[in-house]
Amino acid sequence: MDLTPGSQLHGFTVRSSEPLSEIDGTAYVLDHDKSGAQLLYLANDDTNKAFSIAFKTPPADDTGVFHILEHSVLCGSDKFPVKEPFVNLLKSSMQTFLNAMTFPDKTMYPVASTNDQDLLNLTDVYLDAVLHPAIYRKRAIFEQEGWHYELSGDVEAAAGDSVAGDAVAATEAADGSASLVLNGVVYNEMKGALSDPNSVLYDELQAALFPDTAYRFESGGTPRAIPDLTYEQFLEEHRRHYRLDNSYLTLYGDLDADAMLAFLDERYLSPVADEQAAATSFDAEGAPLAPHPLEKQAPVVALGVTRNMVTAPENACAGLGYVIGDAGERTRIVAVDILLDAIMGSNEAPLKRALLDAGLAADAQAFLADSVLQPFAVMQLRGLEDDGAARFRTVVEENLRALADGGLDRTLVEASLSRAEFVMRERDFGMSDGVALAMSALAGWLYDDDAATSYLKYEDDFAFLRSALEEGYFEQLIREVFLESTHLAEVEIVPVDGDEDAYEEARLSAAEASMAPEDFVRVADEEAALRRLQEEPDAPEALATLPRLSVADIGAAPVEPPYALVEDAPVPTLRHDAPTRGIAYAYRYFDLDRVAFDELPYVTVLGLVLGKLGTARHTASELDTLVNGKLGNLTFFAEIYEDAADPSVLAPKFVVSSSALTENVRELAELPREIMLETDFSDASKIKDVLQQRRIGMEQGFANAGHASAMAHLASYYLPAGVVREQLGGVGFYRFLKKLLASWDERADDVVARLADLAQRLFADDALILSFTGSDEDYERFWAAGGALERTGTGEALLKVPAPVKRNEAFIVPTDVCYAALGFDRRAFDADYTGAWQVAARALSYDYLWNEVRVKGGAYGAGFQTARTGNLRFYSYRDPHLDETLERFAGASAWLAAFDPADDEMEGYVVSTVAGFDTPLKARGLVRRQDGDFFGGRTPESRLETRTQMIETSAEQLRGLARPIARAVEENDVCVFGNRDIIEASSADLDVVDLLNE
Repeated sequence: MDLTPGSQLHGFTVRSSEPLSEIDGTAYVLDHDKSGAQLLYLANDDTNKAFSIAFKTPPADDTGVFHILEHSVLCGSDKFPVKEPFVNLLKSSMQTFLNAMTFPDKTMYPVASTNDQDLLNLTDVYLDAVLHPAIYRKRAIFEQEGWHYELSGDVEAAAGDSVAGDAVAATEAADGSASLVLNGVVYNEMKGALSDPNSVLYDELQAALFPDTAYRFESGGTPRAIPDLTYEQFLEEHRRHYRLDNSYLTLYGDLDADAMLAFLDERYLSPVADEQAAATSFDAEGAPLAPHPLEKQAPVVALGVTRNMVTAPENACAGLGYVIGDAGERTRIVAVDILLDAIMGSNEAPLKRALLDAGLAADAQAFLADSVLQPFAVMQLRGLEDDGAARFRTVVEENLRALADGGLDRTLVEASLSRAEFVMRERDFGMSDGVALAMSALAGWLYDDDAATSYLKYEDDFAFLRSALEEGYFEQLIREVFLESTHLAEVEIVPVDGDEDAYEEARLSAAEASMAPEDFVRVADEEAALRRLQEEPDAPEALATLPRLSVADIGAAPVEPPYALVEDAPVPTLRHDAPTRGIAYAYRYFDLDRVAFDELPYVTVLGLVLGKLGTARHTASELDTLVNGKLGNLTFFAEIYEDAADPSVLAPKFVVSSSALTENVRELAELPREIMLETDFSDASKIKDVLQQRRIGMEQGFANAGHASAMAHLASYYLPAGVVREQLGGVGFYRFLKKLLASWDERADDVVARLADLAQRLFADDALILSFTGSDEDYERFWAAGGALERTGTGEALLKVPAPVKRNEAFIVPTDVCYAALGFDRRAFDADYTGAWQVAARALSYDYLWNEVRVKGGAYGAGFQTARTGNLRFYSYRDPHLDETLERFAGASAWLAAFDPADDEMEGYVVSTVAGFDTPLKARGLVRRQDGDFFGGRTPESRLETRTQMIETSAEQLRGLARPIARAVEENDVCVFGNRDIIEASSADLDVVDLLNE
């Protein structure tokens, strides 16, 4: 295949070709001549292939139309006329990534797979979805995913029974029992998202910086504005923006590019170009519909902006934003990112330390907001003190001036450069590389057709910045970006008392007041019609249009690098043989048996402060610079490994996680050792800073990711491991933390002494197993540099875990939605673990729960999980309901007991489950999983056995799992985090706790 610049194939003309060492491959930019679509092909030997299509979608208001479109186009299309092709793919494909994302100025639809045919199938479904969606034929999709009215009474009007409906609705409207309710997936998602003060702060800051451009709007939509969006406007925005001449396509990896380009041209690009040319649409003034403009903002200075928000007082926050330049200034943007890390990236970074010492707030953070036309730097305070916002900018700019005038320690910047280089070499993006790189490419390409690869390159930028470091480049950057800025904003979020749903209640009251009895009938009829659509199964002929893989397409299990326990090393060592791209990983696992149960919260505190305090040899600041410059990562935390058969058998570990480039293996041994053995715990003020920051992070986690907190706390009702985890990091630890901080002055000396004592007890070779991944040369150098601690611990085994206690709690936290969890220990019912449980989890999550809790209930997410170690649990995420969701959890066993899928549907569940099991992992993730297998008593052979069981799973086996699920539900162990009104209106028998104010 000829891809030289100027060559033509399958309707494309190759615009450019360049080798990219950063991706170990070559980048090609192509133009589709007929449609105007642009395509970036990143060719390398990665078998985890990817495709993406994105559209430039600058919003013109806060209705969230592009967010609703992102959801809606994946609800059926002309070629695939099923209700949820997106979910069908989750249930049946070998995808390693499948999602869609709305950004401030673009919408992206990426997929990835290790199977060539599967990637082609995914591409086919996604392209038909975005170009030929069913939204034009089914208004109900807009109502389901965006917003609609419902009646809170038991109105059962049917579209075909308007007389009966009129009577019921009119009667209930008259006596006040039928009131309006707002529902919709995106509506509820954004109620949850904008309960987060950090999200609100970011939105207000962006709006203040860009008051005349699309960036002043919340692209996800605000709950106040989403119900202003009409169906007609929704369709118009699709016609405006989902055009091929407004699209950006990406191909990635070791794929058959010739076949893929031919497919794109013949199936979609050329035919759709003809369709779109023949169907030009016009606006109200008669002009052809065109995408909304994305324009630069002239410099503005917006100071003293405040936003009142109904939230807890602890959530007071403030932000400063400084526009850096435009997206084309790639080197400058990279430099600001590195500078922010150097001066704000840790508690010892000079600007962050100055902000903490000034007592403005409990925490300070900074980050770069890129992937916008005019990237900007954000500095943020969380947990504001009374005068924190008023003094914020003054303290920032005074300290920045001192740094610019000779106070900047260039070794700090060099260390941040080294950390950035490590991250890019490791390339562990947490998702398919092809998806991450497609996102990165758009950070430049969206604004400049000639910049498709500008954000994929970094080696030249790093080389330039290293050479410019000693020439005053970063000092001048401080002056230009911050001190001399003519484009900046200052925003404060002010917590206030009130009803967070008052705006919704006012809207509903006004709507009800304007409605006649027949309007209530119409709402009831529309709701009934929507319910019928949601509950009606897809027709067999519609399902038959979907591309499917069979079990025969699965192939052999991926060959994983081996690992083994080396007994004759200085300490017992798990030696891994995974390829690492020139990186060495060292994980030290220390037994926690020498710690009493009541001391476990202090173990977490120890993990939080290690590396943030000075040692006998280095100050905290010096140590921070060394770690940043020489190590890829260094973290300390506790982890619990469980036995699959016996819930009382636990292996609690304190983990020291570290990594480094091969040239820094000596420091990989020395620096963690120094921190473990020589930390000076006497600086109580720095310990307090860290603990305040953790408290704030936990409180915001309860409100933003309450499903994780609910599931973790739920496990403490029935699992010993859950009891331990609560002490280490759950609600139990949060309560400990609040009490500790409330009496800090009296308890600080005791904390210092406890931490020193714990370090003495924990860090010993006789309580250690090392996990090491790297070359043989790195392994030898690690031991030569002092990888062993060469000390023996003292103390007897103290850890005795109390029995779990069922409490059934509902924790009130500042959010507009709910997060519910229900579960139990499967082993209590003698239900053996097999791979069939994972197939059942996929079926329940992506069929029953998706339809019942998400589609019909309006929650943003729901799922079912089970583990080899017994935990069986349901959860919901950003959910407007509680009682209804618990009822739907309870109905899961009956649904599974009656589960009778067609053969190809059953094969789809098996294929997708095995694909998830086989998803490629980067070195860090693979090593950690293998370590977990070792400590949990699982062998590579048992893993392969589980995979075989998945492949052999039958519908009859799944039906057999209904009984243990029913028994788990009968135990009625429930935990909830969420909105006060939803919780207090619930009929569930729950102990209600105002967690932040108890």
